[in-house]
Order: sequence, then C-alpha cells, then structure tokens
Amino acid sequence: LTGAGVSSGAGIPDFRSPGGMYATLRPELITATAEQRRAMEADPTVVVQREMFFETALPYLEVRRPFILGTHAHQWKATLTHRFAEVLHAKGKLTRLYTQNIDGLDFQCTSIPPEKIVPVHGSIGRVSCESCGREVDFSTFCDTVSTCIKDIYQQDPTAPATSSPITCSHCGRPTVKPTTVLFGSPLPRTFFERTQKDLPSVDLLIV
Repeated sequence: LTGAGVSSGAGIPDFRSPGGMYATLRPELITATAEQRRAMEADPTVVVQREMFFETALPYLEVRRPFILGTHAHQWKATLTHRFAEVLHAKGKLTRLYTQNIDGLDFQCTSIPPEKIVPVHGSIGRVSCESCGREVDFSTFCDTVSTCIKDIYQQDPTAPATSSPITCSHCGRPTVKPTTVLFGSPLPRTFFERTQKDLPSVDLLIV
C-alpha cells in the first residue's frame, strides 16, 4: 500500500508539502463566486469536494490543469520505489499493489499487469463523466482542457484567458473529469472487491 511519499521523489508535491495545493491555492484567481472563494480560503480541500464540483467543475479543473497536462506529457517518471513493486512481481511475491496516489506513475511499471494495480483514490490519467460514468479518451480530454481551462498559475501562454465548461457528449452535463475520488465520494468498488479477496490470503502487507 503506497502513498504520497512514493511520488514525492518524482517531483510531485503532496497536498500538505511546500508547493502542494494547500500552500499554493489562491482562490482569488479561481473561477468561482465570492461565497465559493471564501469557502476555499477557509478550507482548500473544498476545491476537490464533491459538493463544490457539482456546483461548478471549473475550480477543480483550473487547480488540476498543470497536473492533467503534465501527466499527459509524461512530465513525471516512476521512481525506484515504484520499481520495487516490479521486483516483487518478477519474483512472484506481489499479490496486489494498492496506491493512494492519483498520478498514475505505478502504471509506468509495465511489467506489472494492470489488474494487479488498484488506484484507491482514482487516477488523473483516466477520465469519465462524474454524472453518468461515460468514459472519455484521455488525450481528447487533455486537448479540451488545454483550450477551455485557463492557467491560474500563469505557466502556459497559450491558455485561454477565461475558462469554459467541459460537457459530457453523452449526458450533456459539465461534469467530465479525471477519475480521482472527490472528497465526499466513495472509494472505487474495485478497492473493496480486491481487498476482500486479497487480505485473507497475504503473508505480508507492506505500507
């Protein structure tokens, strides 16, 4: 079971570290109402809460924009700690890799079958509609993010000046996003199915 520390070595800050979301969030730059901005100032996690997302998806997408596009560009690489899981698999010792990280770096360890990796909090590299569940091609989604979502960090001169909603081609709602689990949402069903199967039979759980 891996967490944020595994990916910190790849240059990805966790929520609470310097450079993470809590430290860098500037609600005044985010597309939101005054009331929503006050809520973000009081609690930065509001940006990734389910209730806020269904009010407006733009804060989530604006904050996540660099992470989404950086993931698509393979900006970050799997670390030695990620590769340790590959060694366990090669030796026939890996039952399952559960990761709390949403960066998808575990899937760069291509010798591990994808079904052995369970992203407990979802993945930034997989996209679906939060309303109807329709899956969306990641590259297509990234193209849309690039042209529809403004860059609040002022790193991309080609970004639009204002954000516009990204709607689902199936249900028409503006709720398309990476499959990361929002605060207030349940964990993926796969997590519960796999843990129920795996935990009774493992000899050692590495955390």
